[in-house]
Amino acid sequence: MGISERAARLRKLIDAAIDDHKLTRAEYEEILAEASRDSHIDAHEQALLNQLQEMIENKSIRLVP
Repeated sequence: MGISERAARLRKLIDAAIDDHKLTRAEYEEILAEASRDSHIDAHEQALLNQLQEMIENKSIRLVP
């Protein structure tokens, strides 16, 4: 099974947001909105969100105001 179009868009948002190792609250909200746009988070989207959360928790990216 290929990656959904929404998962690909979500990946672009995440890549752009963490490029400088910082994630603003606005970027984070945009990522969450994209992930839940159709009220369903598929396996690829969930994996991307899990990776993002892990990077926030291990401080490889910082969540900033």
